[in-house]
Parts: sequence; structure tokens; C-alpha cells
Amino acid sequence: MSLADSKVNTRLSPMILDHLSSAVVLLDKNLRYLYLNQAAEGLLAVSHQHAYGQLFSDLVRDTGDLKASFLHALETGTPFTQRQATLTLGTLHQNVLVDISATPLPEQSLLLEMQAMDRLVRISREEAIVSSQQTSRHLARGLAHEIKNPLGGIRGAAQLLARALPDASLTEYTRIIIEEADRLRDLVDRMLGSHEPPVMQPVNIHEVLERVLSLIHAEYGESITFQRDYDPSMPDVEGDRGQLLQALLNIVRNAIQALHENHTPDAGITLRTRVQRRFTIGKRQHRLVCRIDVLDNGPGIPAEMQDTIFFPMISGRADGTGLGLAIAQSIMAQHHGMIECESAPGNTRFSLYLPLDT
Repeated sequence: MSLADSKVNTRLSPMILDHLSSAVVLLDKNLRYLYLNQAAEGLLAVSHQHAYGQLFSDLVRDTGDLKASFLHALETGTPFTQRQATLTLGTLHQNVLVDISATPLPEQSLLLEMQAMDRLVRISREEAIVSSQQTSRHLARGLAHEIKNPLGGIRGAAQLLARALPDASLTEYTRIIIEEADRLRDLVDRMLGSHEPPVMQPVNIHEVLERVLSLIHAEYGESITFQRDYDPSMPDVEGDRGQLLQALLNIVRNAIQALHENHTPDAGITLRTRVQRRFTIGKRQHRLVCRIDVLDNGPGIPAEMQDTIFFPMISGRADGTGLGLAIAQSIMAQHHGMIECESAPGNTRFSLYLPLDT
């Protein structure tokens, strides 16, 4: 092989590595990042340019014995593999379950190969959630049709009866019938959500979040402390501004109501945005997605409810309709996005994902 051919192969190596589904990371003897392929950028939610020169522990927290194992491999020249290691990403504050292999290389560098184990589990869970939600929406639409037809007849009959009554005082009863029929009709309409398809246009998601905050402050005052953690490099998303505003407003209101009802001390909500790479929504992997996190320090969602909170009429509150989250998920589905939830006492996170590469 000629020297020119060798140089060509050297230039092609990063291109080849970028087409691998496994995350590949190269660390120096001090465990500083030298290289990340595209899969590693997606797994660790950070670009190669940003990671270069930083310590492994700067981007991956709570590595524990993993760091010691890396240093031991460098000292002894012995490769090792650890199954189902949990990495806590400092950029996204989330855990990732991976199989990780470390191979010492000449010149005191360490090659890491990581395979995300929770990705397939998450994709299967998403598909099950989407399928269940589609089934529930079809059921709700059929049920709504059967309810609205007799409601219209009841309302019309009450109006005719009110006109025929000889005593005006008796119309109070027909008025109650009409008002309750209208209330049930409105409830059914809210359960079905908007019939209008989204009007897609570039939307500044931070402007939408600020609008949500202004509406929340007008409605609830200063009873909740809000923190902003925005990514200033976030590009515009393609979406319907009004519908995205409604989805985010539903989720933030849901968090506030949970904080109020449980009288959470130092109640607070954080709104966070990040650009996430190589993220799968449904069956499609996107190069870039916009991730919006709504975090609260409330009591958390009971474990037995976490799989059903996005279904219509499911609510953990005595006076809740169970429609807010269902409508929000329906709006996200119309935008080819999705919502995920992770909840534990003192830490509940709703994450909304919107494609940036549609």
C-alpha cells in the first residue's frame, strides 16, 4: 500500500466510524475525550467539538467504579467489558443503560465501544404507548358520536318544552337540562381534541415557553418558583404555535396542580430545552430533535398510574378530567413528536420531543 493510499484510509476512518450504530469514544491517558463518532454524540448528547479535551467525568457523572476500571485497563493493557452500566449524562440529567467495552491502544489511549441497551426497550415501549393511544382515541371518537347525538335531542326537546310550559317558573328546570347537556357536549369536545390539522410554520420554542409562563403567572400568581434552562442555540421547530402552546400549557398546569394539592414546600418548576442527536421517535430515527423538559419537585406520579396517564379520563386528582395530558400527547403526535414521563417523589420530568430534521 502506498503512502497516499494510507492517507486516504486515515481520512476515511472517521467517516466509516460515523456510520456505525455503536458509540465509539477515544480517551487519552487522563481520560480526556479525543474523539466521538456520531453514535457517541447521540448517546452522550454532546458534539465532538464540545467534548474534545474534556474529562470523561465532565459529561458522564456518577461513573463510580467505571473510572477506576478505565485507569486499570490503561495501566495493565488489559481490555474489559461491563454489561448494563448506568451512565448519568450531565448534559441531560438522565440515566442511560449501556454495555461498554474498553480496549487499551498504543500511546496510552483507551477505545470505548458502547451500545445503548435501553434504546430497544424504549422503542418497544413507545410503540406500545402509541398503539394504545390510537386505540383509545378511536374508542373515544366512537363513544363521543354516540353521546352527542342523544344530547342534541335532549337539548332540543328541553327548548321546545320550555316554550310550551304555561308557568314561567317551571322553565328553571328546562334551563338546567339545557346547561347540563351543553356541559356534557363541551366535555366530549375537549376529550376529542382539535379537529383542525396543525398549521406548520417555523416556531421559536422559547417564545412559546415564555408565553406559557406569562399565562401561568396571570392565572396562579407567584406561588410557584420557575427556573429557565434554555439552550440558546436551539433552532426554530416546524409546528403550529397555538397547538404547541396548548400542549405545554397543559403539562405545566398539571405540574402546578400537583404541587398545590400536596402543599409542596419550596415548590418549583424548571423549563429546560436541549438539542438531542440521533433520537428515535416511533420507528424513525432523527438526526436532531428539540427536547423540552418540564421538571417539578412535587410528590411524583404513583407507579401504578405512570403507564396510563396519557389516556383520556385518567386522572390522579379527584376533580381532574384526565384530558390535559391526553390532548398534549395527541398534539405532539400530530407534530410527529412524542412525550415521555419519568417520575419519582421529588423529581417528575415530562419530556417533549419535536423533530428538527423533518
